[in-house]
Amino acid sequence: MRRTRDGLGFIAGCAAALSLMAAPASSQTGRGATSGQLVRVDSGAILGKRLPSGVRAFLGIPYVAPPVRQLRWREPQPVKAWSGVFNADRFSPECLQGLRNRNGNQFFGEEATSEDCLYLNVWAPATARKAPVVVFIYGGAFNIGSAAMPIYGGEGVAKRGAVFVNFNYRLGPFGFMAHPALTAESAGHASGNYALLDQIAALKWVQRNIEKFGGDPNNVTIAGQSAGGASVSLLQASPLAQGLFQRVISMSGNSVSPGFMGGAVTRAQAEADGVAFQSALGASDIGQMRALGGDRILTGRPRGVGLGWGPIIDGYVLPAAAADVFAGKRQNDVPLMVGFTSDESFNPLADAKSIADYQARARRAFGDRADELLRLYPAATDADAARASREAARDASVALATRDYARAQVTAGRSPAFVYFFSKAHRYPPGVVLSDLDPATAGAYHTSEVPFWFDAIDAFNKIRPTRAWTAGDHALVDRMAATLISFARAGRPTVPGGVAWPAYDPQQERIVEFGDQVRVISWPNREKLDFFRAASPQRPAVSGEVRD
Repeated sequence: MRRTRDGLGFIAGCAAALSLMAAPASSQTGRGATSGQLVRVDSGAILGKRLPSGVRAFLGIPYVAPPVRQLRWREPQPVKAWSGVFNADRFSPECLQGLRNRNGNQFFGEEATSEDCLYLNVWAPATARKAPVVVFIYGGAFNIGSAAMPIYGGEGVAKRGAVFVNFNYRLGPFGFMAHPALTAESAGHASGNYALLDQIAALKWVQRNIEKFGGDPNNVTIAGQSAGGASVSLLQASPLAQGLFQRVISMSGNSVSPGFMGGAVTRAQAEADGVAFQSALGASDIGQMRALGGDRILTGRPRGVGLGWGPIIDGYVLPAAAADVFAGKRQNDVPLMVGFTSDESFNPLADAKSIADYQARARRAFGDRADELLRLYPAATDADAARASREAARDASVALATRDYARAQVTAGRSPAFVYFFSKAHRYPPGVVLSDLDPATAGAYHTSEVPFWFDAIDAFNKIRPTRAWTAGDHALVDRMAATLISFARAGRPTVPGGVAWPAYDPQQERIVEFGDQVRVISWPNREKLDFFRAASPQRPAVSGEVRD
């Protein structure tokens, strides 16, 4: 168990590691907690804190047992109940991950890393009863990520009347390693989707406990961005998640679009990768692999094994590819809000330096159809080539994938889909440059819409106070956050200011743009998307690098 609050200061490093093993038996409030925020969940009493805004915050609540030692590579196990009071006043360690892979979108705090990381956070209104619940799943290509990232905080949403939950889930080899021996010992006769099982366990915790915080367990919206967006689409496809949520929000990621991200690895391939991984580690069996230190597991991946750890079609968590589940009308059929940003992509076309470079990239990606692409996205100068390559790369990847997801939902389900396009240009976090775009105004980059939806744009300044937001920025936050709350409350987004958001219609493809203006528009480059679906270029799976 992660820690007890006994008045001692928290020291990162060795002290943090020692505190991971302490049972939460103290009745002291600890650093930052205040009286009056006591809640009893099914595993024991927890003490949170009241923020200056009036929002009640409960941070670092264990939702399953620590997945360490003999629980490494096992389905989530129940938390051991405690006596006394668990002090939920700070974030838990983030899950063990390769820190060198971080970029500006994974703009983390100062948490330690540990395998003992399966904790969640709750932000609740000062007073609430039967409030809608928003549960957020972070991105990071399934290999990095943290619920403590400042722009994933829930205070802004809770101030507006919803309960907000986020949580850590296992990553990389800890979250996705399959192996024949693990499959044999599993009650579900499957292995490798431990991260998705963590997500399902967190949603079950919400069902059992969220009423204690004023939330409605029958009105839960799951939201995710990038790999988190892929996760929510996989939860729609998983029979194990049936009934755990009533709405879905997917931002710039899904696993329904063929070849886009996640859900494409077969059980046989994943198990073969696991056997190769065991060999690379020099371990004789799973017992020896469980005895190895986490750092050894993290750095021991052999070359040539896939493109990155990720979800598996295991016949248990995922009975089939998400696209096939939707095609068979077997998904968890709930209203969907889905969208993408104007300056992101997952495609090697992006960021061409010259016309010659653009043409070469096009020919590598599209072969004998490259001339057709170059006619659709023309360039007469090197500057044109840079712009055209980014736009084509976006449409070939995240835009097309978003349309695939929306179409799958409305053709295979009875619930509507609502599509957004985020185009508000703003700067990257201070000191971070992720692409060759102008770092002063990097556009609507990957992840840039998240703090607008969650009323968290000032989180940047909590880390480094150099961001100057305008009145227009705050006005857009107000409209987007209110829209998100309306969707969470009733399954239909209501945009303040008289903008009527139409349900997605494949024949019309009218969507809402959130940018310098908030308005209904036709899907950008709608007539060009069919080229990419027909051309079906080889799109690499997401493996940790995102081009913005």
